[in-house]
Amino acid sequence: MAGPGALFFGEEERKQVLEVLEKGYLFRYGDKSAGNFLARVWQFEQELARYLGVKHALAVNSGTSALLTGLAALGIGPGDEVLVPGYTFIASISSVVFARAVPVLCEIDESLTIDPQDVARKITSRTAAIMPVHMLGNPCALKPLLQLARKYKLALIEDCAQACGGSYLGKRLGSYGDVGAFSFNIFKTITAGDGGAVVTSQTRVYERAFAFHDQGHRPLRQGVEIGRRPFFGLDFRMTELTGAVLLAQLGKLETILKVLREKKKLFRSLLVGNQHFTFRKLNDEAGECATILSVIFHDAEKARRVARKLNTTTVDHSGWHVYANMEQLLKQLTVTPEKCPFTCPHYRKKVQYRKGMLPRTEDILRRTINISIGISDRGLGAGFGITATSPTSEIYRRAEEFLTVVNNT
Repeated sequence: MAGPGALFFGEEERKQVLEVLEKGYLFRYGDKSAGNFLARVWQFEQELARYLGVKHALAVNSGTSALLTGLAALGIGPGDEVLVPGYTFIASISSVVFARAVPVLCEIDESLTIDPQDVARKITSRTAAIMPVHMLGNPCALKPLLQLARKYKLALIEDCAQACGGSYLGKRLGSYGDVGAFSFNIFKTITAGDGGAVVTSQTRVYERAFAFHDQGHRPLRQGVEIGRRPFFGLDFRMTELTGAVLLAQLGKLETILKVLREKKKLFRSLLVGNQHFTFRKLNDEAGECATILSVIFHDAEKARRVARKLNTTTVDHSGWHVYANMEQLLKQLTVTPEKCPFTCPHYRKKVQYRKGMLPRTEDILRRTINISIGISDRGLGAGFGITATSPTSEIYRRAEEFLTVVNNT
């Protein structure tokens, strides 16, 4: 099982889905007076906004759609630079590309999230937005990032795909930025197999996001509308079946997080004091989602040998979560005045993406192993660990196995 949400499937999800199927109406819009429209997507949006402490939530069909919709809602477009970390799922970068903007890669620090100091170094006159990614459920250092955004009048787009339910300094992740983007695929904290959401407290941004996700329509349209569309949109709508599952899952989120945090606390306590590694920095220990326990070795070769014996990998080999493994980025994207894949003829700066351009990021990831607590995903380098339903005895056994390999390798 990939993520914790599906392990908590039960009568609540079945009941929600069966009610929708029995009514036979799966489209997200309808007429409540007709009796067959249950408005599960709308209910999920309302509950999610309330849970996160924002004014508006918009359900979409994936986390990638959520990012692209958020960028469009903020008017990010050709020639704009968006600062993103070099350690993130590829969608954080591809959404910027499809917005026809320019991704500018930034270093991470020992939290495995974007380094605010490197962000400050890379702000230019073309920078339009910062996209912090709350990787592996760990909140970014939002306070200094918000200060930079305000100082330079930049948009802040929170990529919360891996951190639904997390918080920073007492506020939910997704509520700090101009836009927050969430994913609900099989690898996430709560899931409907797929799905996503865009959240904001700015009504104008919400209206633009809604229009972009649904052919230019106004929010919560009824039937076919003629006119009043601000621009062309796409079709990223969520179905009633997905909304039904997510409505049930959202009601279990706090329980899921409580279980994960308890299991991670125990697992971590059993590893404390080992001379070969430290733990990644947590920007808000109480607010992290506890889906992954990341350990950073002092020596990269040691980390590689340990990972091999545990039948997992160091994080630098975790696929499309590391910029240096994104062949589409390295081979296809070179921004020049003569040939610009972002269709911006006025962009007059050459940007080339290559391995080694973020040396600190690569060094940290070479020395890091991700231990699964709630998310088992070899694509995250989390091929070793436990699940959200692992008993205490398994936690002790896996911790002992990890330390034995570390101390004898």
